[in-house]
Amino acid sequence: MLKQQLHQYKKTITCLSSFLLFGCSPFTQAAEEQFNDALRAANSGNTALLDEYQVAMQNDALGYYPEYWKLNNNLAFQSASAITSFAQRYPQSAMAEKLAADYVEEKVKIADFSGAQSVLAYVTNPDQAESCAVAQVRAKSGDSLVYAEFKDVWLATNSQPESCNGLGRLMLSSPLLTTQDRQQRLYAQLRAGQSGQALATAQSLGITLSLAQLNQIQANPVSYLWSAPKNNVQDYAYIVFALGRAADTDLNTALQSIPRLVQDAPVDVQKYMYRTVAYIGGTTVMKNNFNREVLNNFDASYGIPFSAEEAEVYARQAIRFGAWESIIRAIDSMSVTQKQEDRWQYWLARASEQRSDRQSKQAAQDIFKRLAMSGDDYHNLLARDHLGQRYNAALDREQPSERDLQKLAQDIHFRRAFALRDINAPAAYTNREWNWAVRQAYLKHDDGLLLAAAKRATDLGWYDRAIYAADRTMTKHNYAYRYAMPHQGTVVNHSRNVGVDPAWAYGLMRQESRFVTAARSHVGAGGLMQIMPDTAKQVAKQMGETYNPAALSDPNTNIRYGTYYLSMIQGQLSSNPVLATAGYNAGPNRAKRWQPDYQVLSADQYTESIPLSETRDYVKNVMTNAAHYGILLGQGPQAIESRMPTIPTRNIQ
Repeated sequence: MLKQQLHQYKKTITCLSSFLLFGCSPFTQAAEEQFNDALRAANSGNTALLDEYQVAMQNDALGYYPEYWKLNNNLAFQSASAITSFAQRYPQSAMAEKLAADYVEEKVKIADFSGAQSVLAYVTNPDQAESCAVAQVRAKSGDSLVYAEFKDVWLATNSQPESCNGLGRLMLSSPLLTTQDRQQRLYAQLRAGQSGQALATAQSLGITLSLAQLNQIQANPVSYLWSAPKNNVQDYAYIVFALGRAADTDLNTALQSIPRLVQDAPVDVQKYMYRTVAYIGGTTVMKNNFNREVLNNFDASYGIPFSAEEAEVYARQAIRFGAWESIIRAIDSMSVTQKQEDRWQYWLARASEQRSDRQSKQAAQDIFKRLAMSGDDYHNLLARDHLGQRYNAALDREQPSERDLQKLAQDIHFRRAFALRDINAPAAYTNREWNWAVRQAYLKHDDGLLLAAAKRATDLGWYDRAIYAADRTMTKHNYAYRYAMPHQGTVVNHSRNVGVDPAWAYGLMRQESRFVTAARSHVGAGGLMQIMPDTAKQVAKQMGETYNPAALSDPNTNIRYGTYYLSMIQGQLSSNPVLATAGYNAGPNRAKRWQPDYQVLSADQYTESIPLSETRDYVKNVMTNAAHYGILLGQGPQAIESRMPTIPTRNIQ
C-alpha cells in the first residue's frame, strides 16, 4: 500500500502545474486508479477492501466515497452519530447531504423518528419523498407548523411517495386541521377511489363507512347511482365515491346523472358532486377528449375550497375553452404560492385583459410588464409579445475572469465532478456532484464560478452540464454556453434542406438530449434528436436508404433523420410548428387529437391545455429555445408568438 501511495505522490507532483490549465489533474490520477475499483468493492459488499480504499484515498478529491459506501450499507441501522460525523467532516458536500436525506427516509420507514432527529440539520436539498420524511420527524417532535406547510400533501390524490402518504396519515391526528379540512380530504379521496385512506379520514370525522359497501359500489357504480339513498352523510359519501368510479369508466353517463343526484342534497355536498365529475373529466382528457360540460361542473363546484391539483385542472379546462372569468376564479382559488407562479400570473393577465373595465386592463398590463422584466423563459417572452416588445437582446456572452477559473480549480465540488467525468464514472455520481456544485455556486450568487464551470464543460464538449451551470447565473450571462450550438453546419444544412427552421431544430435538440450524442431514453429513443428505432426505419425508407441502427449514434445521421422526421410531421399537422413539436414528443396522432373541433384556438391556449405534462412542458421549452437560437443564428428580433400560429380545427389540413 505504501508503494502505491508513493507512486501516486510522484504523479501528483508531475501534473500539479498543469492542473490550473485543466489538463492533467492530481486528484484525477488518484481517482483513475482507485475510484472504480472501490465502487466494485462496494457493489460486491466487500467492506474489508473498502476499509483499505478509505485509507488509500483519504487525501483524494473522491476520498469520501469508500466511507460513504460503507455507511450506506444497511443505512437504517447505522448510528445517527456516524451520519452526523460524516456530514461534519465533509460539510455541505453532495454525498453527505444525500446520506443524511436517505438516512432520514430509512429511519422513517421503520418508524424510528427519534433516531433521525439529530440528522435533520444536514438535509438541505430534499426531494419530495425526503421532504415528507423530514416532515414526519418534525411532526413527531411536536413541530405543529408541518401541518400548514404540507397542506397540499394532505389533499393530494395523485401518485405520491409512500413517505408523503405516511405524512398524510400522521396529519389525521392533528388538532390544527379543521372539520372542513378533513371533509375536503375525505371527498377528494372518495373521488379518487382511495377506499382505505377514505375510511381513516371518515373515522376522524366520526363517520363510519363500510369497506364492503365501497367494494360493492366499485363493482357497478352506475347501477348504485340509480337507486342511491340520500339520507345522511354516509349516503353522500357513497354517492361521491360512486360518481368518481362512474366518471372514470363512463364520463358521459356520470355527467348526465349529476342533475338528478344533486337534488335535495346539501349545498356543500352538491358542490363536491360537481367537483368529483369535473376533476375526473379534466384528468382523463387522454381517454375522453375535451368536454365543455366538465368545465361547467367545475364552475358549479365553485364555493368550496380547491386543492392545488383541483385548481390547476380547473384553470387548464377554462383556458382550453377561453372561459376567461372561470380562469380568474380558478387562479383565485389557488394558494398564494401557486398563483404567483409565472404561468398563472400570465393567464391571470390574459383573462383580466378580456374584461371591459379599465382597471382590469391596467392590472393585466402591469402583470405583463412585471413578467417581461423578470426573465426570458416561455411566459416572460409571451408577456413581451403582449406588450408589443420584440426579444432583441444583444445576448450576453460574459466570460469568466482568471480569478473565476482559479476558483473553479480550487472548488472541491466541481473538482469531484470533473474527476468523475475524467474516469468515466457512472453518470449518477458525476451528475450528482456537478448539480450539487452548481447549486452551491448559485446559493452564493457566484456567477463567475458558474461561468467558469460552463466554459470548461463547453470546452470539453460536456454540453448538458455546461447548460445546467449557465442556466443558473443571475446577473452575468453567457448565452453561447446556455444555448450551445454544436454541429452547427450540419444542423443548419440538414434543416434547410427539408424546409425546417434551424433555430427550431436546435430548440428541439436542446430539449431532447442537451447535445449528448449517446443519450438513450427509457423507451429506446437515441441520439441528439432522440429518434425512436421505428421512426428511424420509417425515415430511412422514405429517404431510400437501408436502415442501420448503429448509424443513429453518428451525429450527422441522427440530425439528418431527425430534421427529416420533423419536416414530415409538420406537413401532416397543418405546417404548424406547435402541433409538430407536440407531435414529435407525443406522436402526431395525439397532437392532432388535441386540436379544437369547431373553432381555431390560440397556440398558448392549446399548449397550456395539453393533457400530458411532459408534452406540455416540452412544447413550451422548445418554443422558448427556438426564440433564443433565432437570435444566435442571426434571424433578427424575435417574437415567440410568431413561432406559435393559431391552431386550426382538426378538419382543416
